[in-house]
Amino acid sequence: MKKLFKILFITIIAFVVVIMAMNLAIIYESKQYLYNDIEKIPNNKVGLVLGTSKYFLTGEQNPYFKNRIDAVARLYKCGKIKYIILSGDNSEKYYNEPRTMREELIKYGIPKKVIYLDYAGFRTWDSILRCNMIFGQNQMTVISQEFHNARAVFIARKNGIKAIGFNAKDISINRCMRTRIREVFARIKVFIDLIVGQDPKYLGKKIIIDG
Repeated sequence: MKKLFKILFITIIAFVVVIMAMNLAIIYESKQYLYNDIEKIPNNKVGLVLGTSKYFLTGEQNPYFKNRIDAVARLYKCGKIKYIILSGDNSEKYYNEPRTMREELIKYGIPKKVIYLDYAGFRTWDSILRCNMIFGQNQMTVISQEFHNARAVFIARKNGIKAIGFNAKDISINRCMRTRIREVFARIKVFIDLIVGQDPKYLGKKIIIDG
């Protein structure tokens, strides 16, 4: 029993070390491409907004959603991006992240003609690769919270896509502990996807970004 316990303990420690190493690799390799200051971020033709729901299950407005919309509106109005791709989940009839984000951006005064919808951004991996494979973009500004941007930009760079990230305002970690824990394991999945060369769940016809 002592030998078995020792093996189990070593296995757990090794697993924790691997998880930490993967997370630190993503943070370290992406940090130079992430921006908080709108004055310093380089211009890009396209901004890719990573989707989230407008409301929590409790009915409370999701601050991740609001803060991302605020961030993309600022980027567009400051001339840092010309076109916007809204990528999110539309797997259910009455749940449509891209369309909801577009409706909100129009309220901010963003012209509908510069907004493109990606209905098959079921996860960050798909959103990044589809922006390249379907929308033809090899360079982009990703808009989400910093912890999410780190993974998104890492995915892009490892797939030969020149992405930078603009960090939307974050929320208190006390309100998003579950999200942060999920993020740790989502980063492990990134390395699995890289090893197997995972394609997006759906591809489809190419879309030209031309306004």
